Amino acid sequence: MITCFIRYEIDPFKVEAFNEYARTWGQAIPRCGADLIGYYAPHEGSSTLAYGVYTIKNLADYEAYRERLRNDPQGRANYEFAKREQFIRREDRVFLRLASVPHAELIKP
Repeated sequence: MITCFIRYEIDPFKVEAFNEYARTWGQAIPRCGADLIGYYAPHEGSSTLAYGVYTIKNLADYEAYRERLRNDPQGRANYEFAKREQFIRREDRVFLRLASVPHAELIKP
């Protein structure tokens, strides 16, 4: 299993547009085959950083998922929405694997 972390730099005056974008991905991403952990918008501190996080089995499954997302009507509309509204200034994507498994057992008194 790999986790995709998407780091967005967004326009601080268009956070609500990013929130709409995030809610739409909240429906389209799981439908197209990835396990969405969530989208995170600015709350305190930086007003320009936002994140999207999801997991997928491997990079081959990622490629198939991306193709389904490109062909999904809601996915296509969301890409167009972002392009039209220009609230994303920059987007970086990195794939990481969980390195801390197994996690330590919690000690309960």
